[in-house]
Amino acid sequence: MADHNEVAYTTADGNDYPAHEQSYEDFLKLMKYTGIATVVVLVLMAIFLT
Repeated sequence: MADHNEVAYTTADGNDYPAHEQSYEDFLKLMKYTGIATVVVLVLMAIFLT
């Protein structure tokens, strides 16, 4: 079997961790605002469609 002492992503060349972290933060912001917009739409539907 192969020897797996090192974790591959720690030794890989070309990993751009700051860009990865920024993309993840942007994704979280997008999900937060999408959730808020969904709640607002549902509340407005409940008010005006009943």
